[in-house]
Amino acid sequence: MQQSTLLSLGSINADFQVRIDQAPGSTETLLAHEFRRFAGGKASNTAWLGALFDHESWLLGRVGDDDLAEQALAPLREAGIDVSAVTRAAGQHTGVSMITVPPDAKKHIVLATNANDDWDEEAALAVVKAVEQARLPACLVADCEVPAWVVQRAVEAASRRSIPVVLDPSFPDRVEPNLLGGLLAITPNESEAEGLLGRAIDSLDDAAQAAHELRQAGVRIVCLKLSDGGCLLDAGKGAMHIPAGEAEPVDTTGAGDCFTGVLAIALLEGREPIEAAAWAVAASNAAVTTYGSKPAYPTRDAVAPVVDGLMRKARRVDG
Repeated sequence: MQQSTLLSLGSINADFQVRIDQAPGSTETLLAHEFRRFAGGKASNTAWLGALFDHESWLLGRVGDDDLAEQALAPLREAGIDVSAVTRAAGQHTGVSMITVPPDAKKHIVLATNANDDWDEEAALAVVKAVEQARLPACLVADCEVPAWVVQRAVEAASRRSIPVVLDPSFPDRVEPNLLGGLLAITPNESEAEGLLGRAIDSLDDAAQAAHELRQAGVRIVCLKLSDGGCLLDAGKGAMHIPAGEAEPVDTTGAGDCFTGVLAIALLEGREPIEAAAWAVAASNAAVTTYGSKPAYPTRDAVAPVVDGLMRKARRVDG
């Protein structure tokens, strides 16, 4: 397999995670256990997957000039990820994500964006330069937990080199409408799709209609992540529902990032959209079965045997 380049632009955080035995809000003070510190953030997670799947992986983003920057970056360096385009925001803290995981495994996150939202022209130029210098074939994966103008500059640089772009639209209110026409793929969850389109999504038919509307806006491939671990795919040949596989959730932290990262990798490797979406579903399903995000991410060999079964279960949705 030819080694390609995955460029990951977006949030880079220091994660602090605990398990709790009661739902948040059930009492004023909750006792916690299994405290962990991780390198986190959406771009950090997709970059990790690029390396895990044996591609050249570059991380693009911002950290602070504090001690938490090393928590965020050191594990990625050790994994062989190029972090040379990660710049430091003077006088700013690195992004911090505080995560609680209750018994139902559905994580709750409080995010302080910090350096992720503190960009200047020099930092943006570092991102553009990285996109311009990346070895082809390449794919840019971006999220919107950094300023919209930075994402726009990166997408424009990718377009000049015909590098496809996959967007995780978190936060949806930061997605500029004119950005959609430049995307190969977009991976909203249900609430993000609601934010993009301004209406509720309460059924598979609603999801299919939402995917159709995003395609009309110019996105070539829409993969709407469903809360049960499946997805709704529209790549121009009608909406397809790929159901979730069998997984016992332990921790949903980072599962959505796993979906986006593996989808981008599969598309970069030349897989058809339906197969790429099945790879993404299989990987994100595996990611919920272990505590933490990166420690839970599956290898290529762990995902591959599940893909054909998911594709056989895929069904058309009328919308």
